[in-house]
Amino acid sequence: MLPCTSWGLWRSAILTLKTLSRAAPSVRGLCVPTRAVCDAETIFALSSGHGRCGVAVVRVSGPASSMVLRNMAGLTLPPPRTAQLRRITDPQSKELLDRGLVLWFQGPHSFTGEDSAEFHIHGGPAVITAVLQALVDSSVRQLETEIETHLKDERRGERLRSGVQVVIAGATNAGKSSLLNTLCQRPAAIVSPIAGTTRDIVETSLDIGGFPVLLSDTAGLRDSSDSVEREGVRRARQRVEQADLTLVVVDSTQLPPDPQLAPAFLQEHLSTMLPSPEAGTEAASNRVLLVLNKSDLVPEEQRERTEGELRESPGLPPACFLSCYTSTGLEDFLTVLQSRVKTLCGDPLSGAPSLTQARHRAHLQQGVQALNQYHHYRDQDLALAAEGVRLALTHLGRITGRVGAEEILDIIFRDFCIGK
Repeated sequence: MLPCTSWGLWRSAILTLKTLSRAAPSVRGLCVPTRAVCDAETIFALSSGHGRCGVAVVRVSGPASSMVLRNMAGLTLPPPRTAQLRRITDPQSKELLDRGLVLWFQGPHSFTGEDSAEFHIHGGPAVITAVLQALVDSSVRQLETEIETHLKDERRGERLRSGVQVVIAGATNAGKSSLLNTLCQRPAAIVSPIAGTTRDIVETSLDIGGFPVLLSDTAGLRDSSDSVEREGVRRARQRVEQADLTLVVVDSTQLPPDPQLAPAFLQEHLSTMLPSPEAGTEAASNRVLLVLNKSDLVPEEQRERTEGELRESPGLPPACFLSCYTSTGLEDFLTVLQSRVKTLCGDPLSGAPSLTQARHRAHLQQGVQALNQYHHYRDQDLALAAEGVRLALTHLGRITGRVGAEEILDIIFRDFCIGK
């Protein structure tokens, strides 16, 4: 451990952490190794002043003070305003930090008017630093964990804001444009028996089950000598790679007459439609739906047997028989599609708030990196450790709108012509 630095440095770090708790809406309270459910923040500081001394006093004030005291000095609180000798341990590692006196002051009968706790510890620099760092760590790690949880939302909030990217892909004349028109309930794309009619991407916005969807029809995927069609195929493959969900349309009349051969046929077909390395894997199956179009041209017995074979085939994405001409199977397909879109967007009314902008995601990622800086320098240089926390605060503040005057001035002088 390094000697404790100046009061001003620790006060800066404390105030930074205090503001961090307000900036992150899902974090309630500080200095708590477990989640504290409270509206006001809990802060702490070395209250006995800087310098070597026989006894140093660390004071914690706020609604989580009792929980801090229990986690660091025993499960039972001492009687109010009564000093007790306790073992003081790190709440994470359970390492013994010191043996000292602890006091409990229940608000409003305390120095701060709030619930408050005091740790009277030995005044050596190593002991003081260890106790303060233990108090900072049970909050920074909690904040870091919650930010990382937000970042693992698989972009659900961004999809909910800008729409789920659903791409219709498949071979020529499989019925992709017919499917687009059926879902839009209007002639959004030209339908023709001539192969390769669609050469550019046709987009339309839909509402599916209350969720926004950006639906794209693409050129038929095939080799062509036509330079314009080749460009359309290139754009189609690029759009498939960017899609949240791909509807691979297959002409049902092209399926093998023997239903037992259908799974292998579709696996091979998907490998040509989805050339990415994950084609055929479980990850690809989660973002693909097979649409077996022109089902009205397939004998009913063959269709039913094929459906049974596909249901029992692992590794294949869900498959729906559909006829865009007669609308047979449309209701079942829409049910499956709505369920998949809902999964991609998540429930906006449950869980933590979703990230709805890429800018917010970038700031949270940079905030986690800044908190990693704190952990890296925690035992080496407290100034650099505190700077990591300050940087994390800055990134959170840019999401919540809490920016300092200097940053506002920087934006003004960068983006506006002042004095002209």
